[in-house]
Amino acid sequence: MLIAYSGIEGSFAGIATEKIFSNQELLSCYTFREAYEQVEKGNCEACVLPIENSYAGEIGQVSDLMFAGTLEITGVYELHISQCLLGVKGSTAATIRKVISHPQALEQCGDYIARSGYETVPYENTARAAKKVAQQGDPNLGAIGSYRAAELYGLEILDENINESTQNVTRFAVFQRAHATGAVQPGSNTILMFTIRHCAGALARAITIVGKHNYNMRVIRSRPVKDVNWQYYFYTEIEGRLDTEEGWRMLEQLKTVCEVIKVIGTYTPGMCIDEKEEEA
Repeated sequence: MLIAYSGIEGSFAGIATEKIFSNQELLSCYTFREAYEQVEKGNCEACVLPIENSYAGEIGQVSDLMFAGTLEITGVYELHISQCLLGVKGSTAATIRKVISHPQALEQCGDYIARSGYETVPYENTARAAKKVAQQGDPNLGAIGSYRAAELYGLEILDENINESTQNVTRFAVFQRAHATGAVQPGSNTILMFTIRHCAGALARAITIVGKHNYNMRVIRSRPVKDVNWQYYFYTEIEGRLDTEEGWRMLEQLKTVCEVIKVIGTYTPGMCIDEKEEEA
């Protein structure tokens, strides 16, 4: 199996993918879209992408791919994230003037960065940021990334666990083609996306329909539909499967208030991949 992910070795996505698909061949991609499209085109069996961080929130670009794309989610895994300040040999936390990293990592460490007075520069990936710092050799430049990135690119760990939340967790989803071999997995939570009709109370009615069929929404959030001003789609995670008689009845009723309904996939909640092995 060839598995795609966004980033390079040492990124948290790379770490998650290695743990979920051990002993499989991995394909490093530059962007979320590139990894997603590798699966859509049939070049890869699956891809692993982050969908949400417990501190910084949803990964909007991935949510948009879910809504516009064709892939199903077949698993969701939680990875505990420990962010580190990385620098070249000879540098210290005091010599650093500027830090580069993915915007999510910068947000997760926002208070630490502010206290330290560092200038920040967003970068496409935590591991690529670490690699850039190693190449630059500048003791005033630091990266925020993983223990693994420090080891791979010969950097010093100047400070560790600098994320503000001690419960810093990122959820990674496995995406596969619809009805692909092995794509249907046992699970008890369902990811559903929908848009509502332009009529008064449509969203409230949609939520009521879900509840009337004894399903609980554990999360609901909205994002703008691309290229259509002031139109939004809703992302929700529902406790329970929808491939049941009750689920089918609920979906039929939702059609009365929703214009678009997409069942993105079913997963087993609480699947954790331990980062402690990676710290060692």
